[in-house]
Amino acid sequence: LPPSAAANLRPGAEQKVVFITARVHPGETPSSFVCQGIIDFLVSHHPIAKVLRDHLVFKIAPMLNPDGVYLGNYRCSLMGFDLNRHWGNPSPWAHPTLHGVKQLVIDMYNNPKINLEFYIDIHAHSTMMNGFMYGNIFEDEERFQRQAIFPKLLCQNAEDFSYSSTSFNRDAVKAGTGRRFLGGLLNDSSYCYTLEVSFYSYILGGPTSAVPYTEEAYMKLGRNVARTFLDYYRLNSLVEKPLATTPKTR
Repeated sequence: LPPSAAANLRPGAEQKVVFITARVHPGETPSSFVCQGIIDFLVSHHPIAKVLRDHLVFKIAPMLNPDGVYLGNYRCSLMGFDLNRHWGNPSPWAHPTLHGVKQLVIDMYNNPKINLEFYIDIHAHSTMMNGFMYGNIFEDEERFQRQAIFPKLLCQNAEDFSYSSTSFNRDAVKAGTGRRFLGGLLNDSSYCYTLEVSFYSYILGGPTSAVPYTEEAYMKLGRNVARTFLDYYRLNSLVEKPLATTPKTR
């Protein structure tokens, strides 16, 4: 690494990792645009992006179901599996992408130099409006409350994100999802979410003012997800402010 490389990427350095996955359901195309927004922002020259790169390590798997996407499937893989129900015991033969990602997550979890602090799986929702999140339910009340911080901060940054639609659950039918499985595997300093975004619109103002989503609006939500880590880790003071412009004199 060059001398200017971020300290958190030097060999042996402790790393705070944010792991993001998308498009496990092939028909949920908005998830790819949200993920694209996150990636484009993080690799940009934006001062916030630079601070995030210096303090956090982002690992992103932008398409967990490439064969299903290629085939035009709505929910399943080439072999007919809903991959988001097989995190518990993914087969290297039947669910190879899940198997690989899960192994990577477990390796990071077992590495004392790595703190896997966030897992976010991006989806799209066919009946709800806005962006919102699903989180997990824990017996530990403090952990449950801490889990609500990130979606509350995101709600302040993204006008199309709804905290009121965000919910925390442990339905049996969702036990094989990435959020549920990793939420049970990782320790209590890790937070696992499903980020959902509507297929069609978000609400601004009154209940009748629905705004249709565009590709750009989905990518903007992705950018706002990335920016929210600045608030979460209280890194705002490290962002380089632009130099004040000299007032024009008459």
